[in-house]
Amino acid sequence: MKSKLFSGIVALLAAFPISAATLPAKDAPVVVKKPVLRVDASPLTDGKSPMIGSYADVVEPVQRAVVSVYSKKTVRERVSANPFMQQFFGNIPDQERERKEEGLGSGVIISPDGYILTNNHVVEGADELKVGLPDEREFIAKVIGTDPKTDIAVIKIEADNLPTLVLADSDKLRVGDVVFAVGNPLGVGQTVTMGIVSAKGRTQLGLLEGGYESFIQTDAAINLGNSGGALVDAKGRLVGINSAIISTSRGSIGLGFAIPINLASSVLQSLIATGTVSRGFLGVSAQTVTSEDTASLGLPKGARGVMLTDVTPDSPASKAGMQRGDVILEYNDRSVTSWEDLRLLIAETVPGAKVTMKVSRNGKVMAVSASLDKFDEKPDELLAGVDVTPLTDDLRMRLHIPGRFDGLVIKGVAKDSPYADSLVPDCLIVQIDREYVTSLAAAKTALGPGRHLLYVYYRGALRVARIEVK
Repeated sequence: MKSKLFSGIVALLAAFPISAATLPAKDAPVVVKKPVLRVDASPLTDGKSPMIGSYADVVEPVQRAVVSVYSKKTVRERVSANPFMQQFFGNIPDQERERKEEGLGSGVIISPDGYILTNNHVVEGADELKVGLPDEREFIAKVIGTDPKTDIAVIKIEADNLPTLVLADSDKLRVGDVVFAVGNPLGVGQTVTMGIVSAKGRTQLGLLEGGYESFIQTDAAINLGNSGGALVDAKGRLVGINSAIISTSRGSIGLGFAIPINLASSVLQSLIATGTVSRGFLGVSAQTVTSEDTASLGLPKGARGVMLTDVTPDSPASKAGMQRGDVILEYNDRSVTSWEDLRLLIAETVPGAKVTMKVSRNGKVMAVSASLDKFDEKPDELLAGVDVTPLTDDLRMRLHIPGRFDGLVIKGVAKDSPYADSLVPDCLIVQIDREYVTSLAAAKTALGPGRHLLYVYYRGALRVARIEVK
């Protein structure tokens, strides 16, 4: 066996003969270039900073302002009759039954008179909310307002002189900053976990469908029940609202996400003031500039920005003279590095506000100002739960609508719409109170509070629908 192995090695070497001409001279020195190493041999604290043995003094006041939020909601579900029973008793209609669901989350007291920040998904659909304070007091809470687009909700309890948290500027967070997550995970009781800021501005995670994502990522352990709790910095200041995790096991694997407090705070103010969130509207579609785009757009190598792909007619952007191909570099003195950045910045701006942007057009940088309109969350909604669309040639052919009729086609009616009994999908609204309508704006103007007659074309006949708008 040994001789075969040896012969195999010799054969291998023979396959790669070495020419004597390639060998260095016997006495020639071999020069090896040594790498230049960066060395800091000083101790970690350099003798100037004391060793931190505990964060108890930071965490203790935070714990007093973080609460548990208990929710109860009634879930109605339809149950089909047993096929075996139907054999004997004929067609038995489906039955509806109710069951109670209980949920658990956390919240953060942000005012002494009982306003509490939490997640929308903690309170969504709840019939009853109860808040448990760390001192074991319990209060019934009411919902002030919710914003599913950011997963923020504001609730309130009737109490005074409550402990609160100081809000930090989450834009100044840095990757590597020490943070603590405080909440009630899995109902075990208030818990504090420690980690660092792992990343900032996490977007496109798919955690908020159609919403506004700009999450702080942390490896501080976050589990079910932490939702709505506090993410605080090493000074005990609130930097985020814990919201979600990504996990293969439904438990923490170090991928936790919190809503930056700057975003949460802007939503909070609007919810408390009006119960809803009003967002700015610029009127552009855009895409993030890539390294391949910079040369064709006249930008320097490595430049970041957002290129406009469309400008909505008669929008604030159009009125400001913005064009397709323009690149937005800054928005109100803040750098814009992606379409998600710009979309969030616009959404955070109140309608009517005047904004300034640094824009590059064919390599020439200029300042552009615009006054934002209000963003319509439901641009196709004519009435509560009723969405419409202009009549197109394709729709006319599909629905067999004669050429003498024009108007708005109802494309959807929600089950809980107050008009579900009067209007159905695929019918054409021809007139409102004998006035012809072909645009959504005109139809909305015609449908003021009061009773109205809608002339609709449906399945070969012109009919009248009577509705009342409150």
